[in-house]
Amino acid sequence: MQPVGVVRSPYQSEDQIPKGAGVEHRAEGILELLPKFGDGLTDIEGFSHLFVVWVFDRASGYELLVTPPTDTRPHGVFATRMPRRPNPIGLTVVALLDRDRNRLRVRGVDMLDGSPILDIKPYLSSVPDEELRRGWLD
Repeated sequence: MQPVGVVRSPYQSEDQIPKGAGVEHRAEGILELLPKFGDGLTDIEGFSHLFVVWVFDRASGYELLVTPPTDTRPHGVFATRMPRRPNPIGLTVVALLDRDRNRLRVRGVDMLDGSPILDIKPYLSSVPDEELRRGWLD
């Protein structure tokens, strides 16, 4: 896979990113696509939220059992959002605020500045809130 762009974020290091149960990611950032992918953003302005698929490019190695900062006991890495994963792929939902050619201004970034973007998709969910479960976070 080849990145289609990069994230421009206020976060330079992982310890700057808010973590914990119930944390709201309110930071604004820019999803900057390479110019050759700009036409792929046609009509994206009609969506309020986007999925961003990106790479934890500064994570190395992985562990299958991890203790997240929100708990004192280990959980399977696939039951967490920890960055050290067998395939270091991140998934974030952001609010789309504005578009300027190949740049999307968004709210809700939880990525480091310069993180590679693999894909962007409109956020669509048909799961009613009353059917959602939050696993060990509940």
